[in-house]
Amino acid sequence: MEIKKVGVLGCGLMGSGIAQTAATAGFETIVREVSGELCEKGLGGIEKSLGKFAEKGTITADQQKEIRARLTSTTSLDDLADCDIIIEAIIENLETKRETYAQLDKICKPETIFASNTSSISITEMMTATSSERQQRFIGLHFFNPVPLMKLVEVVRTVLTDEALYEQAIEFGKQLGKVTVRATDRSGFIVNRLLVPYMLDAIRALEEGVGNIVDIDNAMKLGLNYPMGPFTLGDFVGLDTTYYIAEIMFNEYREKRFAPPPLLKRMVLAGLYGRKSGRGFYDYTKDARNPTPMNLV
Repeated sequence: MEIKKVGVLGCGLMGSGIAQTAATAGFETIVREVSGELCEKGLGGIEKSLGKFAEKGTITADQQKEIRARLTSTTSLDDLADCDIIIEAIIENLETKRETYAQLDKICKPETIFASNTSSISITEMMTATSSERQQRFIGLHFFNPVPLMKLVEVVRTVLTDEALYEQAIEFGKQLGKVTVRATDRSGFIVNRLLVPYMLDAIRALEEGVGNIVDIDNAMKLGLNYPMGPFTLGDFVGLDTTYYIAEIMFNEYREKRFAPPPLLKRMVLAGLYGRKSGRGFYDYTKDARNPTPMNLV
């Protein structure tokens, strides 16, 4: 079955980016949110993003209009019934995802591919909320933020994923203009499996007095040519998100390297989530471009 129409669940930061990318690649795209207000907010963000691409000359004004014309929104799951693939990018809550997939399984045509953008939750655990036939057409498509700019997508298979379907998903990722990597359904897949322990170990190094926030960040940037240090990256990703992912990975692997350090837990409990809350390892409230390190240990 050729993929012509793409459905996206969620029009937040990731969902809107996925929808924009699909529409830019020429696919008719419908994005579903739980309210009209959230639909408008998400589509407004897409229009703003497309406007920036047009200003830079990446796309023409005509292309901008064509991309926007391929995008529609809805608050009803029923409107996704004729989609060829549905990419879920809703809250990282297993039960919420399972409930949504169970509803969609009854609505969508048998050929529809179900894909999750989850960064850490087991694809298999979500898959089992659907029929045995659908389970063969269930994969992970893990995009990276910001989706329109980041080139990578992890294509995740389960033990039941149909081989031909998996190859089609790989090709679909390429049609979106992405570089695809193959991954199996193990928590964290490839990127987070390697990245999260690195970020957690940086926090342990801070707790143990190996170096301060600025010095550890600068050491990793200038010593290894990383674009940003682990604390700047943590603030960008969201420390609550990092904590949540680490908890899921630790529950699966039961290895110390995936266990959230005490400092990270205390910061999340205190509401220090990073950039989105104004404070994390750095304080962004006075000057977001030149944040000052927090006194945490």
